[in-house]
Amino acid sequence: MVRAATPLITCTPGIRSGKPCIAGTRISVSDVLEYLASGMSQDEILADFPDLRVEHLQAVLSYAADREKRLSDLTTA
Repeated sequence: MVRAATPLITCTPGIRSGKPCIAGTRISVSDVLEYLASGMSQDEILADFPDLRVEHLQAVLSYAADREKRLSDLTTA
């Protein structure tokens, strides 16, 4: 494991090219964000991916928000 912002989000070399994924799955943070951006509800995502829990979706949103803040801090520094 390379780095994790939370135990629910992991980056593992060889799994999805090291992209941040929901722990124990091959579902990337960007996949979930794209599903949400396309208009899927959390309930629809959870129905399509029975291994996921609400906590996973919250971890994805938290990870994305933290990443956005770090990028914003870099550009305003």
